[in-house]
Amino acid sequence: MIAFLTLIYVALLFLLIKLGKLPNSKTVWLTVIPYEVILVMGLFIPMQWGAPTGSARVMTYSVAIVPNVSGQVSEVPAQANVPLQKGDILFRIDSTQYQAALDGLKAQLRLAQTRESQARQLVAQDAGSVYELQTYEAQIDGLNAQIDAAMYSLRETTVRAPADGYVTNVVLRPGARVSSFPIAPAMAFIDTSETGVVAQIHQIYTRYIEAGQEAEVTFKTMPGKVFPATVMYLVPATAQGQAAVSGAAVQPLASMTPGPFMVRLKMDDPDIEARLMPGALGEVAIYTQHTKATHLIRRVMIRMNAILNYISPA
Repeated sequence: MIAFLTLIYVALLFLLIKLGKLPNSKTVWLTVIPYEVILVMGLFIPMQWGAPTGSARVMTYSVAIVPNVSGQVSEVPAQANVPLQKGDILFRIDSTQYQAALDGLKAQLRLAQTRESQARQLVAQDAGSVYELQTYEAQIDGLNAQIDAAMYSLRETTVRAPADGYVTNVVLRPGARVSSFPIAPAMAFIDTSETGVVAQIHQIYTRYIEAGQEAEVTFKTMPGKVFPATVMYLVPATAQGQAAVSGAAVQPLASMTPGPFMVRLKMDDPDIEARLMPGALGEVAIYTQHTKATHLIRRVMIRMNAILNYISPA
């Protein structure tokens, strides 16, 4: 942008010299130097905190699908990248062993209830043991608890979508065996119920960023377009400031390089936010309440970058 404004100034000098308004002298052409100094000191440096910019990324939540029971997969109705609603079936696990376990517990419960009824009659006739009756009652309570757990395991053989979204990179097939261990997820579920834009802003430029400020975003996936957005909040912490629980004494940090802070944005147009693909990259400009004279330059710059998105992959 500095080069662009300098070219405009040079073109203006050339025009004024041609019209005879200025002499074609070395002194006139050397005014380009103080002009650039004024641009940098009076415009572009204040613009960095008055209208900070940074890289933006579309973020959403990814859920690692780990079944609550283990077994052999019998069916995979879910298809990759096809929209799903909360509760839709992702895959089913062979339920034979879990149904058999439930049936066995129900049979034991029926027997225990019969024995408990007989013991109660004997106690009423002073011909039975109260201790034996209490044993059967406790046995019934325990079997009911086991049946609840067995019914839960049986229900969990049908794995459902935890939210609105879709599964991607579906390689699970009938016959595969899945485990309830979290180290071996069966699928990656992309939760689209909440999609947001997050921007990285250098620490030195974050001091004037506040919730509710106007912002503009351009994306690589939508070249040539600039979309209005609003600052939701500045995330007030980074991993560099996180103290991990440890039994060791304080250790010197490996790096003291200041990392950027994250700014959460909300697109003003809900339809645009719904169209954004998770992982899409772009650039954001935030317009604070300071050095408003620089906002126009920032608006021009982000629109130039939006046009360059047609040809620049980086």
